[in-house]
Amino acid sequence: MSGDEVLVGYDGSPDAALALEWALDEAGRSGRPVRLAYVFEWLTVTGWIGPGVAPGLWPDDAARRQVEELVQRAAADAARPGLTVTGEVYDGPPALVLQERSAQAGLLVLGTRGHGGFGGLLAGSTAVSVTAHAHCPVVVVRGNTGGRTRHVAVGVDGSEHSLLALGFAFEQAAARNVPLRVLRAWHVPAGQRAPSDPENQEAIRADRAELDEPLARWERAFPDVDVTVDVSEGSAAALLVAASRDAQLVVVGTRGRGGLAGMLLGSVSQQLLHHAHCPVAVVRER
Repeated sequence: MSGDEVLVGYDGSPDAALALEWALDEAGRSGRPVRLAYVFEWLTVTGWIGPGVAPGLWPDDAARRQVEELVQRAAADAARPGLTVTGEVYDGPPALVLQERSAQAGLLVLGTRGHGGFGGLLAGSTAVSVTAHAHCPVVVVRGNTGGRTRHVAVGVDGSEHSLLALGFAFEQAAARNVPLRVLRAWHVPAGQRAPSDPENQEAIRADRAELDEPLARWERAFPDVDVTVDVSEGSAAALLVAASRDAQLVVVGTRGRGGLAGMLLGSVSQQLLHHAHCPVAVVRER
């Protein structure tokens, strides 16, 4: 598996089809190969069973052949001139297998839910788990996937993870030839007056100035990207969910400032996975 390919979690569900379309669009811009990964989970009353179990416990071969035919047909239907699309079937728990395969991918693309997802779940357990543990950036395709002229939005709080997200967002905005909107949340210190107070306005300007250096570095690398910066009072999750209404992609790091070291996925990232109105990219260091 190439470390530069776009890996798509695919199970034939409508959400997986949306993820595949997004991945093909991304690959069309970047020239990366696309690999469909169908994870075939063998289940018994005691859980997953893998190689080496008694033959009588396995389903008949027809189920496996149907899965392989589904993946190969989807890969063939997705083929486009100049674009390499392949499909492969893996065995095991989907979240674990996709996490392992992400170590050899440049980007992992998922739908919000696969087959068997409950309608009330805004994001499936596989999508959330894989996003928390993957070894490469993950895009969860949800909401409005159209609007190609819309901007890319990114949440930046100055943390290491958010600066990685900023670089990814610049690359995406440049590749799509759309503006980049950088958002930073600011909170009124406890006991202080409203955000319009002059002291608070000075604090907001200081917060904005903290972004100058990382922004300048990426603006030199991508001089054609039109960048706006919004520092607004409020919750980071609420600001980004609102921004996702008018964006074609919203980008965040796995955790921001204040995140506990043991938490692989921060609350802002999780809120976006559940409530964003467009695809969400969660970026982490490989």
